[in-house]
Amino acid sequence: MSEELRNTESAESGSVPELHRIVDMGSAVTRTAHGNIHCLTIVGQVEGHTLAVQGTKTTKYEHVMPLLAMVEESDEVDGLLVLLNTVGGDIEAGLAIAEMISGMRKPTVSLVLGGGHSIGIPLAVCTKHSFITPTASMTVHPVRMTGLVVGAPQTFRYFERIQEQIADFVTTNSRIDRETFLSYMMRTGEMATDVGSIVYGKEAVQLGLIDELGGLSDALSCLHRMIEERNKEKES
Repeated sequence: MSEELRNTESAESGSVPELHRIVDMGSAVTRTAHGNIHCLTIVGQVEGHTLAVQGTKTTKYEHVMPLLAMVEESDEVDGLLVLLNTVGGDIEAGLAIAEMISGMRKPTVSLVLGGGHSIGIPLAVCTKHSFITPTASMTVHPVRMTGLVVGAPQTFRYFERIQEQIADFVTTNSRIDRETFLSYMMRTGEMATDVGSIVYGKEAVQLGLIDELGGLSDALSCLHRMIEERNKEKES
């Protein structure tokens, strides 16, 4: 960020710390009459235990996980909005983030923009309500093999178990049935260099993978309603 931008922001509103949070962490807290909403972006590649290739946009799980714990415990945050445009990435890191969001008591809403591919699917369905824009896409495919693993029968069984975990999580946190999800995962002939399927906004909703077709205002309105309902439950 340029020094000029920092100085301008400081002079106008004194909100440099908040601006730094947006630039460095991809998150921000918005204070409204409906409540305080923490917006978290999951973009690029979900980075796991090893660093991504230099120049790759990443979401670092070691940043996101403590941030989610803070959101859940903070009295100053009423709800979480997750904005997704990710190519996927590390399976364990992605599932860890998805499990944390799924286990939150506070209202959570996700919005898939551009893409929610691969491990981005569990991240899209882990919230209490999910949205996808009409032009956004989601790639469902089996666990891929890299040159870092041994090509032995035990390795393939390990991959099968990981796929089962992913399928269990997705079908538990969405309306898609297991058989349909696995059939889309193992489909051939749709992608030139891979096994799997690409589904777009409307189809993702029809399959039950995503709850609703919509944009930012729809996601925010849903989150506002959930926050209001939770506040009423607290008062009663």
